[in-house]
Amino acid sequence: MSQDERIKALMAAFHKTTYFKWMASQNIPVIDGYGVEDVRDVAMAPWARTGGKASFINLYGMEGVTGMYVGEIPAGGALEAEKHFYEEVICILDGQGATEVWQEGGRKQMFEWGPWSLFAPPLNTWHRLINGGRQPVKYLAVTNAPLVMDIVHNEEFIFNSPYVFSDRYSGADDFFNIGQKRYESGMQHIWETNFIMDVQSANLDQREVKGAGLRITQFELSGNSLIGPLAQWPAARYHKADYHGSGAILLGLQSSGYVLLWSKELGTQPYEAGRGDEVVEVKWKAGSVYCPPGGWFHQHFNTGPEPARHLALRYGSRIHPIGFKIADKRSEDGVYIDVKKGGTLIEYADEDPYIRKHYEDEMRKRGVASQMPAV
Repeated sequence: MSQDERIKALMAAFHKTTYFKWMASQNIPVIDGYGVEDVRDVAMAPWARTGGKASFINLYGMEGVTGMYVGEIPAGGALEAEKHFYEEVICILDGQGATEVWQEGGRKQMFEWGPWSLFAPPLNTWHRLINGGRQPVKYLAVTNAPLVMDIVHNEEFIFNSPYVFSDRYSGADDFFNIGQKRYESGMQHIWETNFIMDVQSANLDQREVKGAGLRITQFELSGNSLIGPLAQWPAARYHKADYHGSGAILLGLQSSGYVLLWSKELGTQPYEAGRGDEVVEVKWKAGSVYCPPGGWFHQHFNTGPEPARHLALRYGSRIHPIGFKIADKRSEDGVYIDVKKGGTLIEYADEDPYIRKHYEDEMRKRGVASQMPAV
């Protein structure tokens, strides 16, 4: 069975799950593939549940671990208030406005946001998104609804549970302020914050183990298990390849380029092994989303004129760790450790020679010299 046939068979099997049946019942589009070039351009349809427009995005690498949709709030309007028994992280793509959050029977708290703001309504809180401008607001939401729905398989409980998670949110006035607590945990820089005003300009920490000039900081928000790193690397350079488990969704924030994806079954040098035709190449830019399947190496290349930046939304909290996430990386820091030492990272010196040649060819087409360090 070919790689494409295996993926199609897997996706067909997912249609039997509670989450996929629920998606189908919502009567809005479902987009699939390895990635979407610009989620802001995705065709949407009215979604009765939110009172706005939306489209589900179900990429192959999400594999029933994470869910995603892109939504729209009409100019001068607001979405319906909702709550749900799954985590949700929201990134504003275009527009400005505010969000109201409150616990059942509690007072409302409001905070404002603009383009590229990021936040997470705490678990099972009521929340409502309000458009504060004259143009539609577009936003991207990533959830762990597939896991929750497939385990609970009871829509009434998921959307109407009365339980109040006061340990996650008790209405503190400063809850949605930008957090100031930053520290190192293992090989990762951590930033505890429940709100990021602009993920395109947020300050990041130097962490070059995954690439020359790389800056990366993992944010932890709203007591979630669903969190993520922000990463930036210089123009004319690229990341080292690594792999991890399913469900990590990446959103392009700045510059442009491409990402290579290949199953670890192809080895660390797929082109040398004569299996380069099984490597998937996905173009990315600001607004692109892509999701490596579990156990697939992926490598990010910047071919644009400015530093590249992307946002990853995935499991991997250091405050509220999940066992399967620890295990699928062999250790908490597996993506920073050489595959020869038991991790999941390919060092530049060990990567397939074609990868650097292909990158240098792509840069020459753009009249730019590669700034990759010698190996």
